[in-house]
Amino acid sequence: MNIPDTPALRAFSVNDLRLELACALYQHGRLGKVAASELAEVDLFSFQQALYERGIPAADETSLDQDIAALDRLFAK
Repeated sequence: MNIPDTPALRAFSVNDLRLELACALYQHGRLGKVAASELAEVDLFSFQQALYERGIPAADETSLDQDIAALDRLFAK
């Protein structure tokens, strides 16, 4: 990921930006929790904590369906 070197972004590490992006994509229904935690490169529990800290609900019907599908793919091996 190429991040522009601007003063406003210098305060954030790449890991911080990955987590913020993952939270935003999850919040907008673009990724489930498992996929978003993988994008952020954190474990699922840490990602859920990040959602809580940002006031983002950790579960709704769509996200539960996405999480079940992702877990099915992960454990089907």
